[in-house]
Amino acid sequence: MEILMVLLVGLIFTVATYLVLTKSLLRVVLGLVLFSHGAHTLILTMGGLGTGDAPILGASETYTDPLPQALILTAIVISFGVTAFLLVMAYRTYKVHKTDDLDQLRGSSDE
Repeated sequence: MEILMVLLVGLIFTVATYLVLTKSLLRVVLGLVLFSHGAHTLILTMGGLGTGDAPILGASETYTDPLPQALILTAIVISFGVTAFLLVMAYRTYKVHKTDDLDQLRGSSDE
């Protein structure tokens, strides 16, 4: 199962890299969102996908470690805030400059 998840993470990072390298500002933001989702999936996979009992010490010898899930929840909240900020910045850029093409937003060399 871990091999399948690692291949999925590789595919997510590949698509995210393609989106970040495009000319549209919205695609760049979506690529960054996919980068964060790929990192979350990778951390969760590295934490172990094994099943076990409830994380109560003393009840049994095997239990699932809750630390990766807690880290992922914190990272999801942070990436949601960053995504909201990036979407607002992209919207504001589009409203001011009337384009989301990064080549047109670059400006001229004499500015």
